[in-house]
Amino acid sequence: MQSIRLKLEAYINKYLELWDFYGVVQVIQKGEVLFENAYGYASIEFGIKNDMNSRFSIASVSKQFTAFAIMLLYEQNLLDIDKSAQLYLPADMKLDETITVHHLLSHTSGLYNYYNFEDDFFAGYNRTDYSRNDFFLRYIDKKPAKPPGTAYDYNNSNYNLLAWIIENVSGEKYEDYMRNNIFLPLNMRNSDVDDGCKPIKNKSSNYSKDFDATIKSPYYNEKFSIGAGAIVSNCDDLYKWYTCLRDRKLLSKKTYTRFFSTNINNYCYGLEHHHVYGTDRYSHGGDHLGISTYMQNYFDEDICLTILSNNEAINQYRLGNGISDILHQVDVDAPTKHEEIPMNESKLKEYCGIYLKDKIEVELIHGKLYFTRFSGNLHIEIYPVGEGRFARRHSDQIRPYSITENENGNMTFFGYTKDNPANE
Repeated sequence: MQSIRLKLEAYINKYLELWDFYGVVQVIQKGEVLFENAYGYASIEFGIKNDMNSRFSIASVSKQFTAFAIMLLYEQNLLDIDKSAQLYLPADMKLDETITVHHLLSHTSGLYNYYNFEDDFFAGYNRTDYSRNDFFLRYIDKKPAKPPGTAYDYNNSNYNLLAWIIENVSGEKYEDYMRNNIFLPLNMRNSDVDDGCKPIKNKSSNYSKDFDATIKSPYYNEKFSIGAGAIVSNCDDLYKWYTCLRDRKLLSKKTYTRFFSTNINNYCYGLEHHHVYGTDRYSHGGDHLGISTYMQNYFDEDICLTILSNNEAINQYRLGNGISDILHQVDVDAPTKHEEIPMNESKLKEYCGIYLKDKIEVELIHGKLYFTRFSGNLHIEIYPVGEGRFARRHSDQIRPYSITENENGNMTFFGYTKDNPANE
């Protein structure tokens, strides 16, 4: 066990030498802490550093809690997972009747996915005042893009709807139901649902990079994350949650079997399932502005791995998988950065231009290339790592961006053509 500890420490330290990580990493096996440490600032403004008690926004790691709450209602016979979700939604929310609760839980509803650049949700709408009905009508109340049950498409709409089902069926606000039926029974007293307004003690602020400066992450209204994100927690509470799933607490064995059943694309309900290292892994990650989170659970081996971050420096999946390789006696390569290739300014300028007005622009500023977001308010430095391939300077990126010429000789980025009038 000591050799594993030393390998973990060496690998994690080497990885974090490359990146300006704010957050915590914890690895527990059979109740024994193999590694834990906190890094960076919880609040730059007040000079407060993260520690192992710091609370973090966990982004989409929240989805498993929403799914579990649905299973609680299912076990109480308050809803049927295999029946139309429309039966359990408020009367003013009309959903295609062929979409079941199961389809929402497994991301197979076929609903229109507003997670894109064009729809102005993540760069505009979710910075406005929250109206549930307007949000539903504008982004979710659309004809399904695909027949329900035929394809996997990770879509926050599914879990927004599940949160509203929880509220409608239980008669409680989502945050109250989570607290009364999951957090308090498990003694998870450091867990809460962030509504963007109430003060949450000991919560780490989220930070991003603008040029080479650390800044507060761009504002968004957390109310729009209901069900799909917005839960705040810490390592201690998330380990309690792990033991709930490991020991099958709060739900019957039959209901747990359904909860952990694998659907299309290895997705269960709020968790991914993969058979690796000869055993079962249940995991989920979360990414948002200033947030990078990841949990891996190996119940048979009693391993709980938690990574929580309040900036965007690391790739939590690469780090988490490297840690898991070490735990399972698999050789892991030393962490590295993408190698920068020389490119003169005239060549860099070929990639510059507007690809989608106010959303995707590439600029050359003082000899450096920037991917500019949010109407020019956020500048992400990118550097060349190959022909038409660019990596972020300040964050670990497994797959570099691709900016390439199409068949007409025009540069494209994220599928959008540079300076195309149709994009203006």
